Amino acid sequence: MDTVPFWVQFLALALLILCSAFFAMAETALMAANRYRLRHLAKRGSRGAITTLWLLDRTDKLLSLVLIANTLFNAAATALVTSIAIQTFGHDDNVITVSTGAVAFLLIVFAEISPKVIGATFPEKIALPTAVVLKPLMALSKPMIWFVNLFVTLVLKLFRIKAGAHVHEARLSPEELRSIVLEGGNFIPQKHKSILLNLFDLETITVEDIMTPRSQVEALNLELTVEELTRELTTCYHNKLPVYEGEINRIIGILHVRKAMALLHQEEEITIDHFRALLTTPYFIPQDTRLFTQLQYFQENKERLGIIVDEYGEVQGLVTLDDIIEEMIGEFTTSTPAAARADTFDWTDQGECLLEGATALRDVNKRLGLSFPLDGPKTLNGMLLELLQEIPDAPISLKVGQCIIEVVQVHDQAIKVVKLIRPGSKRSA
Repeated sequence: MDTVPFWVQFLALALLILCSAFFAMAETALMAANRYRLRHLAKRGSRGAITTLWLLDRTDKLLSLVLIANTLFNAAATALVTSIAIQTFGHDDNVITVSTGAVAFLLIVFAEISPKVIGATFPEKIALPTAVVLKPLMALSKPMIWFVNLFVTLVLKLFRIKAGAHVHEARLSPEELRSIVLEGGNFIPQKHKSILLNLFDLETITVEDIMTPRSQVEALNLELTVEELTRELTTCYHNKLPVYEGEINRIIGILHVRKAMALLHQEEEITIDHFRALLTTPYFIPQDTRLFTQLQYFQENKERLGIIVDEYGEVQGLVTLDDIIEEMIGEFTTSTPAAARADTFDWTDQGECLLEGATALRDVNKRLGLSFPLDGPKTLNGMLLELLQEIPDAPISLKVGQCIIEVVQVHDQAIKVVKLIRPGSKRSA
């Protein structure tokens, strides 16, 4: 070393630190790389992504290569600095101590922390090109890796640890997938993110949560006269109507309105039996059926409309395929005046919102940013009656969470109209 110029030794030191930094940065980038993004790139033909995934499937050998190389370069840098210090200042314990401290500082800053921070900041950008370098190095150093891993395996056996035992158990739960979607940031358009989140909710929401309640179901009573049925058919809002006899719990079929309207134009005198002949078999659904399950049932049974019944067989409402689709992608139909009103309700400039008591709590929470409980009653009327434990005499007000609710109108043993006052508004305060 005495014959080697100082500038060559310092150049060698810089090269050793750079090599150590490369392996430290590569290790962090490879471990931090998003495997889902790498698989996506690999499917598109990226050789760097394919090589990176190949290395990550051999994590034990990859880490062995990186750590062996990193340790050797650090040790060589320490030895070189010590040698330079001895050449310059002689054999002195203080000189050796100071030189060791100096090289440790250099390695920590330039070969450990800085490159690892860079690797963690740009994992995919660094992992792909470094993987192309590491793969042939792994092949060249295979004997050394094998020799070192002999002792590693022995140590792991002493602690009864089986390498790679949990590699295939790292599957994402629905909640973890939900978190990935929520943290997608600008990578996922807001509309797409909303649809994905709604898909996760299909496993937790039942048909009862989105059904058209019994009181709002448009249906035909076959005990009416032909003239009355004709009048109802010409003013209805839907293409298919449930048909019952006497009272709605006795549903006997589903009538396709187009077929019925065609019947009205025939010259033959129309009777109730003509309408009865057009009925199709009703499709009944238990009220606690999950939405995703019901979506599959609709597909399997080639149905688009189902009548929801409780455990006693009492009709609770109805749900359609369109209702489930709207729950996933957002509302897109305005077939009834009620639907049109539901599309437009929002807070006024004074922080107030006037709603019907039959408005679903899920819609209120979504549109107004509130958090009314959904594990009990499904409508504002039901929630208020449960809280008050009586049918109130309007006007009356109460506070639910941070929102004030005023009962504006009560009629026929139900709360018909309520006014919500937004949390944080002057009246709420």
